[in-house]
Amino acid sequence: MTSTDVLARLPLRDDLRGRTPYGAPQLDVAVQLNTNENSYPVPPEVVEAIVEAVQQEATALNRYPDREFSALRADLADYLGHDITPDQVWAGNGSNEVLQHVVLAFGGPGRTALGFTPAYSMHPLISAGVGTAWVDGLRGTQSDPFDLTAEHAVRQVAEHAPDITFLCSPNNPTGTALRPDVIEAVYGATSGIVVVDEAYAEFSRAGTVSALSLLPGRERLVVTRTMSKAFAFAGARLGYLAADPAVCDAFRLVRLPYHLSSLTQAAARAALWHADVLLSTVEVIKEQRDRIVASLAALGLAPAPSDANFVLFGGLDDEKAVWQGLLDHQVLVRDVGIPHHLRVTAGTPQETAAFLDALRSTLQAASTLQAASTLQAQA
Repeated sequence: MTSTDVLARLPLRDDLRGRTPYGAPQLDVAVQLNTNENSYPVPPEVVEAIVEAVQQEATALNRYPDREFSALRADLADYLGHDITPDQVWAGNGSNEVLQHVVLAFGGPGRTALGFTPAYSMHPLISAGVGTAWVDGLRGTQSDPFDLTAEHAVRQVAEHAPDITFLCSPNNPTGTALRPDVIEAVYGATSGIVVVDEAYAEFSRAGTVSALSLLPGRERLVVTRTMSKAFAFAGARLGYLAADPAVCDAFRLVRLPYHLSSLTQAAARAALWHADVLLSTVEVIKEQRDRIVASLAALGLAPAPSDANFVLFGGLDDEKAVWQGLLDHQVLVRDVGIPHHLRVTAGTPQETAAFLDALRSTLQAASTLQAASTLQAQA
């Protein structure tokens, strides 16, 4: 008897039956470019600082952590700037928990969340997990299938009247940041919460405006961030957001007690104290991202312009075959479910070279196979 058979007999919620959990392949290959991690390890001086900070907390692990993570909130506010104060900051075990707090507080049974897909796949999963109805909004214009205009977004907000509206800037998996007018228009069109997911904000191209600048006077606006990407801190699981202090008060009603451990708080603070060192790889990663965009275009593919640390690219006859071909060359990228497209993380220069070499070989093999098939058909 399988676990599937047992699960079918369990009194699982009806709205969860048949759903598929989140899952990105975790395969032991030489070049892993599928989950938008920062390819650079934490520098030794930062490791030393984290170990020292955690060690200092270890002797007091018999006590609960600071429930309000006050010192961490102050450090995060200082990092964000924009005159944000500690009482406007909230944090959790990764940005997914922070997003879950948003939906727990402002969603739930009988309420609706709207997102504009393709976008971050966890937004609908988190919503469904707490019984919030999900509406798949659409993006795209005649000139750009992944663009989201203010007019298009507002029209869908008016149609569905969501309690929570999710925006991604830069958007995952497409990569491009939103213009401020889109965020302002969506906020003005709803009486619900508007979440701008800025997980990749540090990688944005010059001149990109953060939604943090829109917070003053907008008490229903929430801007989420993470230390997983630019800070190379994915294993530590620290996400955070900025919002009106009253919004943060709402999260206190739904969070689990002492949800951020003393060790997590200590490690995150040590990392923030060394933000300049950890963020020193951002420009190098952006260079590799732009290198990927240029190289893919030269190969006749269709890369989307990116403000993130990844590139979505189309123009593939068979994306699944290309994905497998890359994997055969020890390069793992992400199939995000968009026909004829794949997504690749911008890694180190060596990883970028390995990806491009593997892609050229894969495309060449496919072309040779297609030519052979054509000749055979004509014979």
